[in-house]
Amino acid sequence: MKEIVLQTLKESVRVKESFVKKNLDSLIAAARHLATCFASGHKLLIFGNGGSAADAQHIAAEFVNRFVVERRPLPALALATDTSVLTSISNDYSFDEVFSKQIRALGKKDDIAWGISTSGNSRNVLVAMQTAREMGLYTLGLTGCGGGKLGRCSDLALNVDSRTTARIQETHITVGHILCDLVDRILFPESFMKP
Repeated sequence: MKEIVLQTLKESVRVKESFVKKNLDSLIAAARHLATCFASGHKLLIFGNGGSAADAQHIAAEFVNRFVVERRPLPALALATDTSVLTSISNDYSFDEVFSKQIRALGKKDDIAWGISTSGNSRNVLVAMQTAREMGLYTLGLTGCGGGKLGRCSDLALNVDSRTTARIQETHITVGHILCDLVDRILFPESFMKP
């Protein structure tokens, strides 16, 4: 059992380290896009299914409340949290439209649509990203398994080079934390100055 635990840790660290080394410039670019979005009075719409929905909620909470430093709230919405909206769209139209209809209702040009899919092929995420692009939102894709269709339809794609869902999800939340930290450092540098 101990060997399994240690092997899991070793693999998780390896996947994260490999991702960061391959995507360092893209992570910085994503942070700059997010910071520009917030600084210009726009918002982040973030979404995914299952564990990715939970990651979207987690990341949105870090922006709205705070990450590490005290600062003003940043406008981020997780689109998988309103059960009435999700079930009405799924019932009346299609589950494929649960995020795209919310983007049509809430999104504005120059907002950011951040889609999360471990496979890169979640249909409702892809439909939402297409809607976002048509409306002039910047699209950020967070994916795995080679990127899938999400990697190809995003303005900026961050792909975790793994086919193991757990390792992809562990890296996704690390990416979320890295981006929260970088955005705070860009927007609120005074909070990081030593007294």
